[in-house]
Amino acid sequence: MKVQKTSFISPFGGLNYVLNELDKHGIGDILDSYLPNLAQQSKYSWRDIIFSYWSVFFCGGDCAEDLDRNLKNTLKDLPHLSLPSPDRVLDRLKELSIPAVIFNSPRSKAYHEFAVNEHLNQLNLTISKQLFKGLPLNATLDYDNTICYTEKKDATRTYMFEKGYQPGVAFIGSQVVYVENRTGNSSAQVGQDETLLRMFSLLKQHGISIKKFRADSATYSLKTLRVVERYAEHYYIRVRMSHVLENAIASISNWEDVSDTIEEKLRGETVFIPFERAIRDVKEKNLKTYRIIVTKTKRKDGQVNFFTGEAYLYSAIITNDYEMTADQIVQFYNQRATAEREFEVLKYDFGWNKLPFSNLAQNNVYLIITAMCRNIYHYIIGHFSKIVKGLKPEYRLKKFIFRFICVPAKWIKHARQWHLRLYGNIAFKT
Repeated sequence: MKVQKTSFISPFGGLNYVLNELDKHGIGDILDSYLPNLAQQSKYSWRDIIFSYWSVFFCGGDCAEDLDRNLKNTLKDLPHLSLPSPDRVLDRLKELSIPAVIFNSPRSKAYHEFAVNEHLNQLNLTISKQLFKGLPLNATLDYDNTICYTEKKDATRTYMFEKGYQPGVAFIGSQVVYVENRTGNSSAQVGQDETLLRMFSLLKQHGISIKKFRADSATYSLKTLRVVERYAEHYYIRVRMSHVLENAIASISNWEDVSDTIEEKLRGETVFIPFERAIRDVKEKNLKTYRIIVTKTKRKDGQVNFFTGEAYLYSAIITNDYEMTADQIVQFYNQRATAEREFEVLKYDFGWNKLPFSNLAQNNVYLIITAMCRNIYHYIIGHFSKIVKGLKPEYRLKKFIFRFICVPAKWIKHARQWHLRLYGNIAFKT
């Protein structure tokens, strides 16, 4: 096969449209004004540093080293972007970290470490509001924790008996609105009331009110529930089983058959007073009653529950919503699985499963910066799917790269102006 060489042509011509769209919305200016001032002799601005790192993911990479190993020739000729080295990018990100807070649990000798970076979470919300022209005023907020497995020196064993971190993340739809990293031994319920207080306070500063809040059973504690009640109009939280709850379930008589083709299921509801002992300990005067929606599934092994006298497995949701039906509440709660799938996107499309730094606080910076990239992608795919044939807003990053980013292109300077010459086709709708 005979090969004829020509001048370099970038295989990622579509990236120029992405960067241009960000500049149209002033994202580079926001970065330069929001992040710490750099020295006057600094060769690279924050726009150069962060845009270059985000470009790694938009070109199919997964780490800063791709800037040198795989993308240097591709990105170095961009006329409106100065390409820093991987070391420069990572050093600048380290500068954004804030030392983690260490405390011990009152009921054990274990130490917990939380990485809180309010400033970067503020920046994330500012960018999202700029791109999406604000966030929903009466939003549905989902909170959850995930495990990022890693062998970093300060990573600790999780409940899955492997080393890692357990960041807490809040979503409004598909948008990440808050990230707080924690060590692997710090399970989701440890200090969650303080985490949620910081999160709700930050959202309130940005004028975001929460109409509905969903979370798993790690949020089911008196302190956490009191925080949620202060900031959310309605909440839907999975209840951990206890003998008090089982006694309440035993009192339900109005069971409705909701069986499907796979399992035999019944659904009922009752009112319930949780945390009576904890309430007495903190000397609260009023005992609040809550609505619980219970779904019970027939046990295949036939084992009978001691308190209810039935051979069923139980799943309960506690809520202060008395307007929706039981079925509507269960259906609405189950939709939080969409937010849980966002963790897969963050890990496999935006690098959360490949942490670059060796300590918790610095990796928290990385998690937030890449979460911003995920939010930006949510805007970019939504925007270009309206004007480019073959794109749909639900596409994952890989398909977007194949169908939009991977177009050969070259920048040509003519009459003192830069022009982008495409050697392929981006099928803009006309």
